[in-house]
Amino acid sequence: MAPGNLSEHEKLFFEDGYRLGKEAAKHTKNEPMFLAYISEMYQAIDGLIDSILAMARKQNISVDCKKGCEFCCHQAVYANSYELHYLGNFIKSNFTNEQKDEAQQKAEKKNQKTSPLSQEQVLKYKSPCPLLEKGACSAYAARPMACRIYLSMKLSSCVEFYKNPDNPNNFPQLLDFPLTAGRMMNEGFTAALREAGTETAEFRLEEGLESVLKYGAKL
Repeated sequence: MAPGNLSEHEKLFFEDGYRLGKEAAKHTKNEPMFLAYISEMYQAIDGLIDSILAMARKQNISVDCKKGCEFCCHQAVYANSYELHYLGNFIKSNFTNEQKDEAQQKAEKKNQKTSPLSQEQVLKYKSPCPLLEKGACSAYAARPMACRIYLSMKLSSCVEFYKNPDNPNNFPQLLDFPLTAGRMMNEGFTAALREAGTETAEFRLEEGLESVLKYGAKL
């Protein structure tokens, strides 16, 4: 059940995620089935974003995100443990051994830099994502929810946030609706897993990526 203090839209997205999480929780011993429900959640948010982008174009609303624009790929990204499991599975199935080793080394190196930092310092720290290759995500199909719902309406705001992270008055100008939808779906999915006794946790992407590539993803 969705928390009572949510708006109607928030409740709908929470309940969508919760429904998928309840089904996923039945298959924690069946990895392909479990991962399929995470994929279904990602497909739902991707479809919603496609609709939002189509509507934005009709209304002449600018969305500046495109392949090759990588400013957001240098900032902090957090992902849930089941998202990292999904990401690690994708990498192990689709990357060459050389690519896997390179991603692991980059994740380890970045994690060494960010681990000693406070959360405030992490949010200001700028360093390329371990999966960034030639201006694009090398695991785009399996990227976490946080990456999927990050849509900027003004490129200059992203550039400013990248170059001057200490400026307290500057934040990327993002579309609110995808952020809310994705966050609520993830919260619903997480709530259902925990209700069924499956623990989840949130990690910095480089921290979780190092773990799943080095030690193996565990449900």
